[in-house]
Amino acid sequence: MNLENFIHAALSEDVGDGDHTSLSTIDSRQTGTAHLLAKEAGILCGLQLANTIFKIVDPELDFSCQHVDGLTVKNGDSIFKVTGRIQSILKSERLVLNCMQHMSGIATLHVNM
Repeated sequence: MNLENFIHAALSEDVGDGDHTSLSTIDSRQTGTAHLLAKEAGILCGLQLANTIFKIVDPELDFSCQHVDGLTVKNGDSIFKVTGRIQSILKSERLVLNCMQHMSGIATLHVNM
């Protein structure tokens, strides 16, 4: 399975035919910005994957990073921000967070071994 197939399969499992709460409560044209903040110290990993997930969900989302993979981050550090349609951000965020938490956890564990 290639990366794009993985992302589509994971999104299909997570949101299926859509996030019904977002679809029913948020106007499809409404835009906003989400920020990812580190909750604890560790080694950052998965930024490129996060960008790819956001772009597959909505190519118009603007993803900007304040850090790069492999750097040590501390509690409260701003990792990235994504701006665009709120429905698209919400559709993407759980997969992005799950992947980055897993990848960063492995990177942090590996460095601390």
